[in-house]
Amino acid sequence: MAQDSGIKRFENFFEGFMFWSRWVQAPLYTGLTIGAFLYLVKFFQELYHTFQQTTSLHETEMMLRILGLVDISMVMNLVVMVTIGGYSIFTSRIDVDSHEDKPLWLEDLDAGQLKIKLATSLASISGVQLLKTFIDYREAEQKAGAEGIIIEIVIHMVFIISALLLAQTEKITHSYKHGHAAAVKFGDEDH
Repeated sequence: MAQDSGIKRFENFFEGFMFWSRWVQAPLYTGLTIGAFLYLVKFFQELYHTFQQTTSLHETEMMLRILGLVDISMVMNLVVMVTIGGYSIFTSRIDVDSHEDKPLWLEDLDAGQLKIKLATSLASISGVQLLKTFIDYREAEQKAGAEGIIIEIVIHMVFIISALLLAQTEKITHSYKHGHAAAVKFGDEDH
């Protein structure tokens, strides 16, 4: 009997340690937050250079610069989703339910939904890059050649297909969970 209680204490300690280990990720999210501030500096640096050269930039070049700023903001959104979403799903729940500024995407967020949001964000970022290539097609063709542009298109399509497959997988998994739960509940009512 004493041996059983010793094993149980060890098991409780080990499980507590394993549960605590989720905090190992916290420094990663802190690092991503610091990276976001560094990227913010890059955004304002690009904005400043664009502002300085506004009168000398051709319309196409101006459009490309603005798309570059959009690209930076989309990457920043991705970092925020990974940081807040990852932390709240895998490390510790963030108690912002009653906060008036709680982002809508945090509602009922789980790991599957976070993956879909990340995949669609990557597809959007890739789409902006592809748009930049199409806007200045001649220069892109000189730099990367037609093959390089085709590779960009293929990469973008891979991101889109991946996002669609993740969404479909999540839909199937989600409907299975709810269907299974309903079947169990319905079965319980019969007994």
